[in-house]
Amino acid sequence: MGENPTPGRPGRKGGASQRVHHHLREAIVRLELAPGTPLDKPALAKLFGVSAFPIGEAINRLAAEGLVEVAPQSGSRVALIRITDIRENMFLRRAIETEAIRTLTKIWSHDNVANMLRNLRYQQAAIDGGDREGFHSLDLRFHAILLDGLGYGRVREAAETARLGLERVRRLLNTKRRQEVTLAEHYDIVEALAKRKPARAVAAMEHHLAAVMAELEALAAQQPQLFADLNGNTT
Repeated sequence: MGENPTPGRPGRKGGASQRVHHHLREAIVRLELAPGTPLDKPALAKLFGVSAFPIGEAINRLAAEGLVEVAPQSGSRVALIRITDIRENMFLRRAIETEAIRTLTKIWSHDNVANMLRNLRYQQAAIDGGDREGFHSLDLRFHAILLDGLGYGRVREAAETARLGLERVRRLLNTKRRQEVTLAEHYDIVEALAKRKPARAVAAMEHHLAAVMAELEALAAQQPQLFADLNGNTT
């Protein structure tokens, strides 16, 4: 993980604070800035070529999103990952996606199945090519295809909010072994959809999400320095 985000080029819209917010957020979510990393405002101002004000605005926005912790006496740092937030977001995902899959087995078309199988072939290609970022994007797209097929905008938004809360830990889990397991689980989901078997589809989705949660819990135990509230510690 790098120590500095890549500032990129200034955009035409949104001004300096939006540009800084965007690049800092990407660096945090992509783990270029690891949980617990101090944020040196003067250094960031120099890096982005801006004054202190846009840096402060961007950090305050990131704090509101739960990605940065601001302490008056000790400065700002990238927020540690809260295991309670992971559990809550996974609870929301299970509630939304298992019910979605139950409904979709009744309305899923051959074209929908073909679209998902195409996505899975691309996932395999990403695994074969060692493209971790590509696989991550295709994994997100797989679940988006399902929720798009449901056609409920507010449900999709709720699922997206829960997904964003899991972004950092999902990237920590993005190993080749987990990719291969995920791909197999995705195929099980698609097969159940194609055969219009609601109970089997729900079981496949529940198994997939439960397996991810189990690995997240194991990761937290292995790397406690990245997490804020293990063993009841909420600081």
